[in-house]
Amino acid sequence: MSASTHEFRVMTSGAFTAAHLALIPQLERLTKKSIVTVTTSVGTGDTSIPNRLKRGEIADIVIVADTLLRQLIDEGLVRAEGCQTVARSVIGMAVRAGAPKPDISSVEALKRTLLQAKSIGYSASVSGQYLTTELVQRLGIADQVLPKCRHIGGGERVGAVVARGELDIGFQQMSELLPVPGIAHITPLPPEVQKVSEFSAGVATTSPDAALARSVIAFLASAGAAEAVIKSGLESVAG
Repeated sequence: MSASTHEFRVMTSGAFTAAHLALIPQLERLTKKSIVTVTTSVGTGDTSIPNRLKRGEIADIVIVADTLLRQLIDEGLVRAEGCQTVARSVIGMAVRAGAPKPDISSVEALKRTLLQAKSIGYSASVSGQYLTTELVQRLGIADQVLPKCRHIGGGERVGAVVARGELDIGFQQMSELLPVPGIAHITPLPPEVQKVSEFSAGVATTSPDAALARSVIAFLASAGAAEAVIKSGLESVAG
């Protein structure tokens, strides 16, 4: 699949999407090209980042959770050279706008909220994996909670389903919840059970200009990008 020499193509997971969109003007000045956001979906569907890369779609950089990026490197879809962490992210919970604010200020409060909820949404990314394979097990409530959990895939954000009233509560990276209209009380998990994830960027093996791609990644990890990263709900890695 070919791409215009006037384009710089970015594949990013939802967690870094808001920061990426805010940084597009700076990226266009840096690259002197039009920034094309190819996809913002990780998941497992045909339009997900891994499957697009496996089909040979052109991308210059890929921004995903560090664990997934390492997997893409191992599969030969992303180059190891130039890979950098660009942000850190925490998991949050949200409810529909107008709904009462659930208490998750402590581990016990979170446990009660999970038990009381009639339906719980989670994503296909690291937040969903953590909720369903680690968190509820640590809390000792997996048998009661997992049957009420619903996986939200296909590139749709958990917050959008919560906003429609289809779920009582939803969990996703804070940066993925904050931009969604119609949800409220977006609250991080208690520190004792929070999972901090690193999001990293790498050069796709299909990139026609690896040197330029590496320079963009270096910018995303720098102080020049920090304000947009922080405003999106992520933590900057810039010292």
